[in-house]
Amino acid sequence: MGEPSADGPGGGAPGDVGTDPAPTPLPKPSEGVPPISVSVHEIQAAARRLDRGRGPFAVDAERASGFRYSNRAYLIQIRRAGSGTVLIDPVSHGADPLQALRPVAEVLSSDEWILHSADQDLPCLAEVGMRPPALYDTELAGRLAGLERVNLATMVERLLGFGLAKGHGAADWSKRPLPAEWLNYAALDVELLIELRGAIADVLAGQGKTDWAAQEFDYLRDAGWKDPGSAARRDRWRRTSGIHRVRDQRGLAAVRELWLTRDRIAQRRDIAPRRILPDSAIIDAALANPTTVEELVALPVFGGRNQRRSAATWLAALDAARQSKYPPADSEPPNGPPPPARWSKRKPEAAARLEAARSALSAVSERVHVPTENLVSPDLVRRLC
Repeated sequence: MGEPSADGPGGGAPGDVGTDPAPTPLPKPSEGVPPISVSVHEIQAAARRLDRGRGPFAVDAERASGFRYSNRAYLIQIRRAGSGTVLIDPVSHGADPLQALRPVAEVLSSDEWILHSADQDLPCLAEVGMRPPALYDTELAGRLAGLERVNLATMVERLLGFGLAKGHGAADWSKRPLPAEWLNYAALDVELLIELRGAIADVLAGQGKTDWAAQEFDYLRDAGWKDPGSAARRDRWRRTSGIHRVRDQRGLAAVRELWLTRDRIAQRRDIAPRRILPDSAIIDAALANPTTVEELVALPVFGGRNQRRSAATWLAALDAARQSKYPPADSEPPNGPPPPARWSKRKPEAAARLEAARSALSAVSERVHVPTENLVSPDLVRRLC
């Protein structure tokens, strides 16, 4: 493939917005908000409706991050030309999820999916048996096109001239019944994805990046559905906010035991861990080292009604930490190079390589108008240097 053009949308630099006219507000879907398909029969009817359509599927999913432990989908939105939009409740059908959603999954396997930030939704969709045969990620396409802002609302406004009603992306989508305004928001998320795909594809074609995008989408399709989750991170308890205040192994053991206890409870109850016990309370208990229920409930948070009921559980975790024969090390074993700020003194030749690599990548990034992190991951650059 030849050298990509430096021109962005409208012939200017990719980041230029120019003096575009005010967007046309799009407060609700053009065909109204469809009813939710909840029962097995309703989900089957939604699948038949989608099967009668044509072309790619615009797909989105809503989760309950920050409210639930799991990353499961609580609403799935799909739109297709000739079919319109369907909203599917993947959790309230009362049947086995894979069986209940199989008719939709089979239809979805017949053509390309269009998603925005596909890596966010592919894992939870794969969990219910839905995987794309081909993929187009409009958010990633925007990055490859050199757009400065690639959130859905901004790209729709810039490339299509419409202003989407937003505001419920961080809501608790596990709530039932779902409020009407949330469903309106959800339907709008797929309302213009097909048109956005066409618009950003034209931009990439004008820049000579169509093949680049296709390769990135193929990789994302094959790897993006695998949720890295916690398995990719060691000693997750060391990410507890405020852990820098804990200076000894006994305190670190307390953080570890409280964190692990909280995580088990959160997983069992499917509640976000910090809604079980905030990080600040874990750190306070690790520093205070209470040995009785009275001492524990005298600490902030632990004196609340809910935490008083769980006081014995938290105290048992603290006792286990005190009795541990294998307290944690003061720091996590390295799983990669140290922070680059230390390189100049400890390994100047590596620092020189890193500076040269960053300079070269910056030059390439400016020439092709693609962010450096989309050319090669910063972690890989550090490891190579």
